Amino acid sequence: MPIFDAADGTRLAYHLRGTGEPLAVLPGGPMRASAYLGDLGGLTAHRRLALLDLRGTGDSEAPADPATYRCDRMVEDVELWRAHMGLEHMDLLAHSAGAALAMLYTARHPHRVRRLVLVTPNPSALGMRATPEDRLAAALLRADEPWFKDAFAPFRAWLTGDADFDDVFLPFFHGRWDEAARAHADAEPAQTNEEAGERYFAEGAFTPDATRAALAGLAAPVLVHAGGLDGGPRPDLAHHTAAAFPHAEVAVQPGAGHYPWLDDPQWFVRRIVAFLEAEAGADAALPSAERGLRAGPHG
Repeated sequence: MPIFDAADGTRLAYHLRGTGEPLAVLPGGPMRASAYLGDLGGLTAHRRLALLDLRGTGDSEAPADPATYRCDRMVEDVELWRAHMGLEHMDLLAHSAGAALAMLYTARHPHRVRRLVLVTPNPSALGMRATPEDRLAAALLRADEPWFKDAFAPFRAWLTGDADFDDVFLPFFHGRWDEAARAHADAEPAQTNEEAGERYFAEGAFTPDATRAALAGLAAPVLVHAGGLDGGPRPDLAHHTAAAFPHAEVAVQPGAGHYPWLDDPQWFVRRIVAFLEAEAGADAALPSAERGLRAGPHG
């Protein structure tokens, strides 16, 4: 397990899995240890994944100053990680809340990013977030599921602030509520630093106008990968996210929730690899149903 020092002396760890060209990976949560990403549906057969445990999670030390859990304060952790790995520039994949960190990093160090993959991203860095209405609309797509009747009312109450989080509505975050999804969900509490997660989106973390201005000149290709059943982001919010980048495309994985590599690993891996290996501006290798999804500079 490789370890490097952050600027404040915090010892940070990352994990290497698979073979091939390196792909740097930032986990979500926020502030969930990278273990939940596994091999990203078998992506390790094509790339050597370098999965960072953000400060205070997994095998990384907790910092002396808890204020450094704020998303923007960890941008330089990512830059020091890149330098430690000896990469002049890197392909970067980020999931969920990790996408906010990836966007801030890319805005600050655009020349260090070769390709950027944002998987079911939280676009708070751009001044956008999934709304309760978004999540409820996505939830209603699951009305035929056997667990829906018991899950929908508690989910709505949580979204409106009238109730606490309840495990009964965990199925809404997964495209398939099967044994693998249950095991994945059961592992989350032990993998997440809740204190750090509460500080991640703290006031001052984001300056959306400045971030958008910086990303408007990004030369690197970007893929925004959404789940067709996910409420955060829904496909329309994924398209709005992609519109912040000059060279972006959107993939919407049918039947997938917030963890698309669990729902259909082959679809997920095929789409990610096609993007990472494509020549600039080319999508001829994609199945016909996946073409025509490029957002372009204006969405």
